[in-house]
Amino acid sequence: MAFSAAGNVPAPTSSARVDDTILIRRAQQGDTAAFEELVRNYDRSVLRLTMHLTNSTEDAQDIYQETFLRAYRNIGRFRFECSFYTWIYRIVTNLCLDHLRKKQVRKEDAPVGTDASGEEYSILDQVPDGRAGSNPEKDLMRRQLGDRINYALEKLTPRERLVFELKHYHGLKLRTVGEILHTTEETAKNTLVRATHKLRLRLAEVR
Repeated sequence: MAFSAAGNVPAPTSSARVDDTILIRRAQQGDTAAFEELVRNYDRSVLRLTMHLTNSTEDAQDIYQETFLRAYRNIGRFRFECSFYTWIYRIVTNLCLDHLRKKQVRKEDAPVGTDASGEEYSILDQVPDGRAGSNPEKDLMRRQLGDRINYALEKLTPRERLVFELKHYHGLKLRTVGEILHTTEETAKNTLVRATHKLRLRLAEVR
């Protein structure tokens, strides 16, 4: 079963949760149309999170697909102990955490070379990007800013980055972030404080 991004409900209201309950019960009875409607309600939010965290369209789409496949396979086990919103975010955040941790390992194992001064550099970083831009000057400025932000974000731990993304890019309350990550609001707040402090230091370094 394949899924594609279509619609978006940024954060469910109480009325939206009632609709989710009806759709979930229908999906648990084998109604694929009801499950597809659940997907349409949350697909953009899920895809936006995977795009932010992976910086790769291909990886983001893979995680997006895996998120809803897992939800589809496990919808029968949903016990209404939390909202569907929280449940689907738990699935995607776990997949994103696994991806970020593996990415860190790959970076540590990435091939390196040594330049004339004896400094090491990543060989992968030397591969040119062949994509052409319509406005080279603006594209350069955008890439430079994006590189600075990505550099800073990649210095965070996977969990710190995830909390920062959920809070600032998705506008979730820290209580909700804590629920998604199976932790307390206070722990999520402390993680966000650490992440914000690290980001400020890193961004200051690359000015």
